Amino acid sequence: MASEDSLSSNPLLQNFEFPPFDVVDAHHVKPGIRSLLQQLEAELEQLEKNVEPSWPKLVEPLEKIIDRLSVVWGIINHLKAVKDTPELRAAIEEVQPEKVKFQLRLGQSKPIYNAFKSIRESSDWKTLSEARQRLVEAQIKEAVLSGIALDDDKREDFNKIEQELEKLSHKFSENVLDATKKFEKLITDKKEIEGLPPSALGLFAQAAVSKGHENATADTGPWLITLDAPSYLPVMQHAMNRALREEVYRAYLSRASSGDLDNTAIIDQILKLRLDKAKLLGYSNYAEVSMATKMATVEKADELLEKLRSASWAPAVQDIEDLKSFAKNQGAAEADSLTHWDITFWSERLRESKYDINEEELRPYFSLPKVMDGLFRLAKTLFGIDVVPADGVAPVWNSDVRFYCVKDSSGNPTAYFYFDPYSRPSEKRGGAWMDEVFSRSRVMAQKGSSVRLPVAQMVCNQTPPVGDKPSLMTFREVETVFHEFGHALQHMLTKEDEGLVAGIRNIEWDAVELPSQFMENWCYHRDTLMSIAKHYQTGETLPEDVYKKLLAARTFRAGSLSLRQLKFATVDLELHTKYVPGGTESIYDVDQRVSLKTQVIPPLPEDRFLCSFSHIFAGGYAAGYYSYKWAEVLSADAFSAFEDAGLDDIKAVKETGQRFRNTILALGGGKAPLQVFVAFRGREPSPEPLLRHNGLLAASA
Repeated sequence: MASEDSLSSNPLLQNFEFPPFDVVDAHHVKPGIRSLLQQLEAELEQLEKNVEPSWPKLVEPLEKIIDRLSVVWGIINHLKAVKDTPELRAAIEEVQPEKVKFQLRLGQSKPIYNAFKSIRESSDWKTLSEARQRLVEAQIKEAVLSGIALDDDKREDFNKIEQELEKLSHKFSENVLDATKKFEKLITDKKEIEGLPPSALGLFAQAAVSKGHENATADTGPWLITLDAPSYLPVMQHAMNRALREEVYRAYLSRASSGDLDNTAIIDQILKLRLDKAKLLGYSNYAEVSMATKMATVEKADELLEKLRSASWAPAVQDIEDLKSFAKNQGAAEADSLTHWDITFWSERLRESKYDINEEELRPYFSLPKVMDGLFRLAKTLFGIDVVPADGVAPVWNSDVRFYCVKDSSGNPTAYFYFDPYSRPSEKRGGAWMDEVFSRSRVMAQKGSSVRLPVAQMVCNQTPPVGDKPSLMTFREVETVFHEFGHALQHMLTKEDEGLVAGIRNIEWDAVELPSQFMENWCYHRDTLMSIAKHYQTGETLPEDVYKKLLAARTFRAGSLSLRQLKFATVDLELHTKYVPGGTESIYDVDQRVSLKTQVIPPLPEDRFLCSFSHIFAGGYAAGYYSYKWAEVLSADAFSAFEDAGLDDIKAVKETGQRFRNTILALGGGKAPLQVFVAFRGREPSPEPLLRHNGLLAASA
């Protein structure tokens, strides 16, 4: 047992205004989590003993338990994502099952479930606010989905499945991470990497230095290529060496599909257990379980995917034809047999020739400080908030992390957020995400204040500053920052004080991408873009013709890009509806079958992309990947409200922005998303604006 005094000084167990990210260490995890679970266990017993179907005797004590666990577990989980060490990994792995066990016990508490049902059935039900009704209904639904209504022996099976799934998804993502790390290709002859831009060569040289080639430079090498996205993408886009592209593509595609990192059996086991779980709960497949907490239904999702697919197919076929004839004109030997490792390369060449935009040449116009300033100015215009630096107010996990305070129009703080922008491949996972640190809550308010303010964290993986050059971004990275900030805004600008339905909590999965994708639209809005696109050395604004090309490039290969997402979404739904684990068809057969309708160039027979499809096997997107497209429909339609009002009419933009803030950003999970959307838009969502923005309308007409 941990000694009393070491527990009393354990940072995870202190009362803190902001998490002690700077001092939490791997050795705090086991004693801290175990002690916390013990404490919460006691509180839960107390709650069950004294529970009454009322807010003070049920919801408030319950929220305190849920909150403490999610905040403290959130700290260590976050550190694992941004400051991974073998020790931290091992410690989390060891206490994970204990935490899952407690969550199951909490989720399957009969006294709590019965108390919620009593509220639902009482004569006072009608007098509860809509948010409180949503909270109660969500708790009941969640309890049912976590096996509460099952007989004891079935519930035991159910719990075993949950534990096992949690373990498998962890193992899945560790295999992907380790397989990604494992591939290293050292290049000493500059001819082999001809075509690659200086920024990529700099990155490869930095990678080589970190692996002991201390004299590596961008100019003279050696260069180390890895499968991390900032390394993989430039190779596929720019390497003239076709054999190198093929080698890197095949390595990327076969990640975690062989040897002791093989995810194949793990995937099969995950799908089998999900199906077992669905059957235990009385559903016919796992997709139905997933849809039980979403806006869509399996049929509605299928219908939307097919509508978008048929609008995208002919344009996607045309895209490939365009590439072939372009490659032929350029005298490419492979023009008639273009395949997977050629598409990205030739698309990039065609895009440069057509729109003459070289992503690399745009980087100097997008320096991180200017981009953030422009983003914050936009938020002020649309939503009447001020974002102010507050570095030093809260402890951080790395000196690059920035901390900000969000103030309302009268200057009162309404939220805070951390921003961790740069990639650190040795300790930080790839991708970009927003997560909650604290949610807005009346119950969790500190003494003397009426509500606890929400705190968010935004994490990206951009190219770090080199020397005295700021971080220079690709346009895609600019979109990513806008995207994650959209999520953060919905978490931070909520006006909901019921912690369990505040911010992004209790918002249906397929509606959760609405504000993030909505914000991306502003990257193409002339005034917004021009206000951030200033050359970091000369201060000159992005030339007008380049802006026009960016705009045109937005619909470049829209059919192909749309099909790619539709393929992921469809294969996900297939695996969770029709696929029979252990049946005649393998997961790879399903992938190939779906690809016939969603890929113009069929995948290689040895394509093992599923083995690194973390979204659905280690993320929250199982039978939910379609929600990217579902939310794109919502967000394009929401943005079209601003287009209808007139994007140049600042008064109309501000009014529409205020309405967006008061509905989509304010109501959190306290109102059904369809009703929230209708409150903002005045009608139900339509897919037309999305097809129009993508230049695919004519094709579907």
